[in-house]
Amino acid sequence: MNLITVLELVFFIGLFQLSSALYFHIGETERKCFIEEIPDDTNVIVNYKVELYDPRTGGFMPSSPGIGMHVEVRDPDDKVILSRVYSSEGRISFTSHAPGEHVICMYSNSSAWFGGSQLRVHLDIQVGEHAINYGDVVQKEKLSELQLRIRQLLDQVEQITKEQNYQRYREERFRQTSESTNSRVLWWSIIQTVILLAMGAWQMNHLKRFFEAKKLV
Repeated sequence: MNLITVLELVFFIGLFQLSSALYFHIGETERKCFIEEIPDDTNVIVNYKVELYDPRTGGFMPSSPGIGMHVEVRDPDDKVILSRVYSSEGRISFTSHAPGEHVICMYSNSSAWFGGSQLRVHLDIQVGEHAINYGDVVQKEKLSELQLRIRQLLDQVEQITKEQNYQRYREERFRQTSESTNSRVLWWSIIQTVILLAMGAWQMNHLKRFFEAKKLV
């Protein structure tokens, strides 16, 4: 197996892992959200296409020009990093500024244009080096085939490094959460023990007074 074949294998494995395509159905008042775990400083491209349900055929047809989708993207701190209305077919791009779960929400921009019909939305999310248009890179930088493969490999190595840093970030957060939970459980146990001892001391003192008062009688 030569070097080019190895590079191609690594590249296409990464392509399979860091891109996802799906479709979903959505009504006129529905809001669909997806969670993507994205490292920091990572490019994300979302390709989508909206189709309109055709009651005559029972299938889906290309949507009319008036139908569009409102797209909203929130970062792990719940801050809006993208919010705008797009047409029925297009591409959305943004760059993450913090590692963690990014929420991508989509909903129709109006309910009057398709009268309550159902929409089918095709969605393709590409993360990292797969969000790079290498066709444009070749034209701009005049790269040979070998240079292009090396460029792809370098981009993928950079993305793998970001993924590893993100995994370490997740492990650190998990460790902090576990330590915080264990600390709370420990303090709660101590508080419960103190309360039980205090109640036991109060009951013993109360009983002691009760019996002393009974002897005096």
